Amino acid sequence: MEPLWLAAGGAALAVGLALAFAITRRSSSSASKRAHEAAQEREPPVELGETYEFGITEFSDHHSGDRVAVGKVEGFVLFTEDVPSSVSAGDVIRAKVLSFNRDHTSADARFVERA
Repeated sequence: MEPLWLAAGGAALAVGLALAFAITRRSSSSASKRAHEAAQEREPPVELGETYEFGITEFSDHHSGDRVAVGKVEGFVLFTEDVPSSVSAGDVIRAKVLSFNRDHTSADARFVERA
């Protein structure tokens, strides 16, 4: 009888963990969606042609296929190209804003210098 109880307990634990994972994933995706919608409603805090200083949070392969630095100015995402390979996540740089994405929720920029 004990093995049956152990098996039932293990199955219940597995179902509980799966449900917890699903709920956590759903709430984080809805938070991301709310943040995106809020970004669409506000004016970008940056202007085309201007240079801004910010910290690099990560590197990514953007739509261009090239390695770009990702950082934020007042919560607004900048994808920065032409960043030297000697620059790392956590470094502070200056970049010039080149263009906005279609919804003005992020912008592309070009590396100017380390700050």
